[in-house]
Amino acid sequence: MASRNYTRVTEFIFVGLKYHPKVQVILFLLVLFFYLINMTGNLGMIILIRVEARLHTPMYFFLSHLSFVDMNLSSIVAPKMLRDFFEERKTISFLGCALQQWFFGFFVTIECFLLASMAYDRYVAICNPLLYSIAMSQKHCNQLVAISYAAGFIDAMIHTPAAFHLPFCGPNVINHFFCDIFPLLSLVCADTRISKLLVFVIAGIVGIFSGLIILVSYTYILTAILRIHSSEGRRKAFSTCSSHLTIVTILYGTLLFVYMRPNSNFSMDSNKLVSVFYASVTPMVNPLIYSLRNKEVKDAIHRIVAKRKFCIRT
Repeated sequence: MASRNYTRVTEFIFVGLKYHPKVQVILFLLVLFFYLINMTGNLGMIILIRVEARLHTPMYFFLSHLSFVDMNLSSIVAPKMLRDFFEERKTISFLGCALQQWFFGFFVTIECFLLASMAYDRYVAICNPLLYSIAMSQKHCNQLVAISYAAGFIDAMIHTPAAFHLPFCGPNVINHFFCDIFPLLSLVCADTRISKLLVFVIAGIVGIFSGLIILVSYTYILTAILRIHSSEGRRKAFSTCSSHLTIVTILYGTLLFVYMRPNSNFSMDSNKLVSVFYASVTPMVNPLIYSLRNKEVKDAIHRIVAKRKFCIRT
């Protein structure tokens, strides 16, 4: 089996989301809507943070990178998915599939570490405010972002080559709408136990390491908040973390559902629906959550709108 020439498979065919044609149209419109809101919201967030001086803080520095990652994460999957909705034969080249898998793993890992960096930022701001300017200096923020991108690169460079060096002798039909790792490994005509174990180990390391940073940070944050005597002070302290906690819950919940379940509970159909959620919906809700639930962002938007009205009147 190992001696077979796996380059016989030069392209893959996606099964996609197979539903009634009317449902297909509704799904197409929903995914298109999510993608447009995602691109508009995240690009708007990046521009707002860049032009509004009051948002030049570590938290929004990380948020601008999170918006950039979300734009790219959705763009890896959504445009191809939209095109394939009404294609009879949903194909992708072998190289295109490898690149899609590489960039998807790259950006998902970056997002996990950026969320961990944002949790650490909130911990320092609430628990050690006197050291905040030193601990979260521009140099340290740049280092945390660089570590996030480096972790994404290392992750992608491990699991993508580990999957695509295996022999694909046929069939070449992927029961998914993009080149996700588990549906892809099911097509390998060789023993994939080591490859699957590698996926679990890498996902576990990324999830546990970044998750522990978030968990420990919020444990200290919660302890500090409970020590605040005034209810208004507790409310204000918790409001600075609620948006971030919402995003963490959504992202980690969906990723754990797809990648960290035992094989006995593995259902490709349910995974496809959840994958739509974290590939299209989650990147869209991040800027919405931060704009609707964050007073500083809403105030910045109001200031920019007020300035534009003033300029038009004058």
